[in-house]
Amino acid sequence: MDPRLAGRAARSLELLHSLCYFAPEVESELLGVGLESRRMTYFAGRAAPMGAVGGGVVAAAFYNFNPELIASLIPRAWKLADPAAITRARYRGVDAAYRQLFGDDVSSTTMGEAAHLAAIAARAIPGVDGRTLYAGYAELDWPDAPHLVLWHALTLLREYRGDGHVAALQTAGLSGIEALITHTAAGIGFQKEFAQKRRGWAQSEWDAAVAGLRDRELLDEQGDLTDDGRELRELVEDLTDELAAAPWAELGEDGAARLVELSAPWRRSVRESGLFPRSLFGPRYGEAR
Repeated sequence: MDPRLAGRAARSLELLHSLCYFAPEVESELLGVGLESRRMTYFAGRAAPMGAVGGGVVAAAFYNFNPELIASLIPRAWKLADPAAITRARYRGVDAAYRQLFGDDVSSTTMGEAAHLAAIAARAIPGVDGRTLYAGYAELDWPDAPHLVLWHALTLLREYRGDGHVAALQTAGLSGIEALITHTAAGIGFQKEFAQKRRGWAQSEWDAAVAGLRDRELLDEQGDLTDDGRELRELVEDLTDELAAAPWAELGEDGAARLVELSAPWRRSVRESGLFPRSLFGPRYGEAR
């Protein structure tokens, strides 16, 4: 399967995974087991399958967050709730969010088919080598309900792809904050203000990283990508697609297209729900490059 087609399928399905970071049902479940804040629910909820690791491990795996922000929340979160309990709470929250968003579709034959196709790809992931965050999720038991099978499979694929993306960014010589700035400059990520605040970077840190990218001639004086900057981001995205293509090859182009087709109404429901305010995203959010 062509890696770019696989990458396009993965990006199309991203909403069905990432709704967990915005759904109030997920946040409520995580706060209910003892976590203290929305930010803590994000870091602890996503990192919990790796176990009670330190803040440095989470910063390395998540890559573009300020390590000082993470250190203020991890490992304190593990003193408030056991990672296994956090993981169970997260899945309960996803269950509730899917039921709220998709109604009777969670038990439909369409959901069952989509779950089956996503599981084919996820079960074909070749291994955990160099995929730290994915490895944590790979050790979890598969759920039984079709809609949770779908979310679990998409999460495995997403974190496997994300680990490869980190490798691609390092190959390109982009630090976490530089990756965030160039992604924002490309217009395909968050808006600058949201990205900077959400990832915990002070203005002085952001400005210093921008200056470094200008010195490398990757950004111009207006903060836009130069030709070299665009070329480097292309390299990153191409390599990310290549490193994530193996499981999609098992599903094949027809299977991937069918999965994207089946999920279209649910992705539309997520977009229309208001969980992801458009003001958070750049003008080309969701595009490949």
